Parts: sequence; structure tokens; C-alpha cells
Amino acid sequence: MNSNDTRRSLSKVPAITLAFWVIKVAATTLGETGGDALSMSMQLGYLLSTAIFAVVFIIAVSAQIRARTYQPTLYWLTIVATTTVGTTLADFADRSLGIGYAGGTSLLLFLLLASLAVWYKSLGTVSVESVATAKAEMFYWVTIMFSQTLGTALGDWTADTIGLGYVGGMLVFGSLLALLAAAYYWTNISRTLLFWAAFILTRPLGAVVGDFLDKPVQSGGLAMSRFGASAALVTFMVLCIAFLPQRAAVRGSH
Repeated sequence: MNSNDTRRSLSKVPAITLAFWVIKVAATTLGETGGDALSMSMQLGYLLSTAIFAVVFIIAVSAQIRARTYQPTLYWLTIVATTTVGTTLADFADRSLGIGYAGGTSLLLFLLLASLAVWYKSLGTVSVESVATAKAEMFYWVTIMFSQTLGTALGDWTADTIGLGYVGGMLVFGSLLALLAAAYYWTNISRTLLFWAAFILTRPLGAVVGDFLDKPVQSGGLAMSRFGASAALVTFMVLCIAFLPQRAAVRGSH
């Protein structure tokens, strides 16, 4: 196979490995601390912060779609953009619009499922290995955007409304992810279904971890600086991207 054939056989997104999930959880946690840093610590509010992060998201997605091959730094920058805008957007809907965590979670779940349904009807698959065209990437990033926003609302709902707290939320979402991992290794359940389920659940896990790091001690957190926690997470992600092996997913591998 020549180099052109090799490029055509590769997806624009990373292969799903342990490194992918490690960086994904860090990115979702960064989305929570980074979003809160802008909206709360800098007191810009949810709406203005969402607008700022939305511009970053649009620029990052546009660059990602224009790229001809998978580029780890650009890909993860785009993921972080979805997590930060998802955080402030969910907080704006839940708190400023007053629809509450349950209402926000229900609405975003509907939008996420609708996005997946339209994607499947249009292209016949929602597998990440198929993400090699601009149309597939648009569906991919819209779906991710909804999943990141849903995860924020779901994490807050679990920790605050249901009353499990941040540690309780971490245990719940960590356990659900462990069950999905077991299903991956020991069942024949669709790998695409398991991927999207795990992808969605890593976001509320990151949300409750992020809140645990920066919320006041009396609220069950560690009261870390949001800027300090965000800087530590950025550093961790950079080291992971630099040193953990990553490769593009192979089209049609599943």
C-alpha cells in the first residue's frame, strides 16, 4: 500500500486506546475547571463565557475539518473547546434559564440522540472509524458538543440534586465506566455503542472531578484554585500527548 492509499485508509480521529481515555478524562475535567474559571472566578457570567468559548470551538473545529490527517494537538484542543463551552452552556441553561438540572439533562439527551439518529440516517454509521470526510466530521463534532454539554448537566444533577456529592458522583460514573470496559472485553455488544456510552459518561465523571478539585471544602471540594487546577490539567495533557502513543483510527476496522 502506497502512502496515498494509507492516508485514505485512516480516520481523522484517534484510535480508541487506553491513552485516548486517559487524555479524554483529563480534557473533560479541564473543561469544568476552565469553564468555571472564566464564568465564576473571572466573573464574566455564563452567557459571555459561552460566547467566548463558542468562538474558540468554531475556530478549532474549522481547523480540524480542514486538516488532511489526524493531528493529536489540534484534535485535543478541539475536544477541550467542546468541554469548556459545554460547561458554561449547560450552566447557563440549568441556572440562568431556570430549567434545572433534570430539565437540562433531558433536553440535552434528546438532542444527543437526535444527532446520532440523523448522522446514522445520513451516512449509515456513527462509528468513529468512518470520520474521514467533512460531512462525517460535522456530525462527529456536533454529537460531541451535545455529549459534553449533557455530561456537565448530568454530573451536576447527580452531585447536587440527587445529593451524592462529588465523591459519590465519581464512584457512580467510575463504576459505570468499569462496567462498560467489562462489556467491551467479555461481551459482543456493539463496539460503536460501547464507545459512545463511554464517551458520554467520561464527561460527567470529569465534571464531578473538576468540581471536587475547585469547590469549597464545606461543599465537599478541595478548594483548589480553578486556574491552578486548569494549569495542572493542561500540563498533564501536554505530557500525555507528547509521550503516550497515539495513532489515527483505521477506517473500517470495526
